[in-house]
Amino acid sequence: MHKALTFVWSFFLFVGFMLSSPAMANQSTLLVVGDSLSAAYGVPSETAWVALLRDRLEREGLPWRVVNASISGETTDGGLRRLPRLLEQNEPEVVIIELGGNDGLRGFPPNVIESNLARMIELTLNADATPILVGMQIPPNYGQRYTQMFSDIFPALSDRYELGLVPFFLEGIYDQEGLMQGDGIHPTEEAQPLLLENIWPELKPLIQ
Repeated sequence: MHKALTFVWSFFLFVGFMLSSPAMANQSTLLVVGDSLSAAYGVPSETAWVALLRDRLEREGLPWRVVNASISGETTDGGLRRLPRLLEQNEPEVVIIELGGNDGLRGFPPNVIESNLARMIELTLNADATPILVGMQIPPNYGQRYTQMFSDIFPALSDRYELGLVPFFLEGIYDQEGLMQGDGIHPTEEAQPLLLENIWPELKPLIQ
């Protein structure tokens, strides 16, 4: 009985130490709000780029907690509706906004997509967090005018709000053999490290 009580007391002392240690107390939060490209669609979750990001932060001793609020099929409208609660719950310092691809594939009006993303950026800034915008492009079969208007959304918002931009999330991936799944939309497991490398240059200055 005495040994059992000693074990329980030691366990609670250890938990209390961990919660009060500098690493835990000074931990910052990075929030990812994305679609299937960030929700590990078609790949093992432990090998997806967000999981690789967690591994890198831990390996480099950076005290960051990564919250992945990405949902397959998500649009900018859905992300905008979810964002206020996500900001309130997680109080992030950095927010990666990886949305718009599904809007483009469904032919949503570019001005609506841009308006939704702009509002997400403003909500993030108002919450004293730093947004990173992840750019996307859509296939040329949607017509030159629409594809150009869509791709122009991301640099325009980056310039307007002076924020970090990943120009094209699938750069070096979408046209390479073995890096896209059979649907031609989602990256393979082999492509996940490249997705992280595409985001890392914009993210690195904010977390180090």
